[in-house]
Amino acid sequence: MNPIFIQKADGTSEEFDIVKLKESLVKSGAQPTVTDKIIRKITEDLKAKSEKMGKKAVCDATQIYKQAFAMLKKMSISAAARYSLRRSIMEIGPTGFPFEDFVAEIFKAQGYQTLTDQMVLGKCVPHEVDVIAWNEQKLLMAEVKYHNELAGKTDLKVALYVKARFDDLSQNKYQYTEGVPARKLDEGWLVTNTKFTESAINYGECSKMKLLSWNYPQEGNLLDLIEKNKLHPVTCLTSLTALDKKSLIGRKILLCKELYDSKKSMKELGMSEAKIFKTYSEIGTIFGELDGVEVALNS
Repeated sequence: MNPIFIQKADGTSEEFDIVKLKESLVKSGAQPTVTDKIIRKITEDLKAKSEKMGKKAVCDATQIYKQAFAMLKKMSISAAARYSLRRSIMEIGPTGFPFEDFVAEIFKAQGYQTLTDQMVLGKCVPHEVDVIAWNEQKLLMAEVKYHNELAGKTDLKVALYVKARFDDLSQNKYQYTEGVPARKLDEGWLVTNTKFTESAINYGECSKMKLLSWNYPQEGNLLDLIEKNKLHPVTCLTSLTALDKKSLIGRKILLCKELYDSKKSMKELGMSEAKIFKTYSEIGTIFGELDGVEVALNS
């Protein structure tokens, strides 16, 4: 087979790596038989395309994702939901405000109280802060950068700007809990739903600013925190339509676990009992709380 090159979302291309595809499928929770069948089918299709196109066949990474997702959806609903998780975060948008609420939920899951979209006075000037989180030990403030494209990255320029804001905020004291003395900011966070550039990471580590993205840090990144704390967004559910998801987010229902506790909201959106049951079942399989119903594989 001639080499197959994959064009990524940022416009660059790299040779197709079957290991990466397998790792992403395994990480989604797909069973070995499911993973093997998807890899075999995609590889066969790429081989056919390579023979047709000649020496250097270039395929769109998005098309490979869509093919894998479509097959997963037929064979393992829970794995399909996990496989689409990164894109599901983007579907929370198109503005970044719901993502700020989502980041607040991440801090809540770690024992913090939170506020979003606050005007906070630094030493010199006031700043609009996306997320404030605090407990007895720490006071945190976070700048949230949302991208609605996979290729979007948060760069050094943003990191420098955000660090300057945190430096000003750190010169003041704040009181968010009644009866607790005002205190200084302990940590400033820069959070993004995609990735950081290498220079932004280097600067963040050097300046002691906390960074959180889809794949950074290596442990405790956005994906890890979502899985660990069961913070899967409703946008990952394959049983819901795009309109269902938009309507739920408009009602401030961002998380699967919130939807699981709100049958009333599903009824108010006009969902049938059959669809509600299907949605409950899917959430249950994602969380591992119900026996997942895996569709039998055709040979």
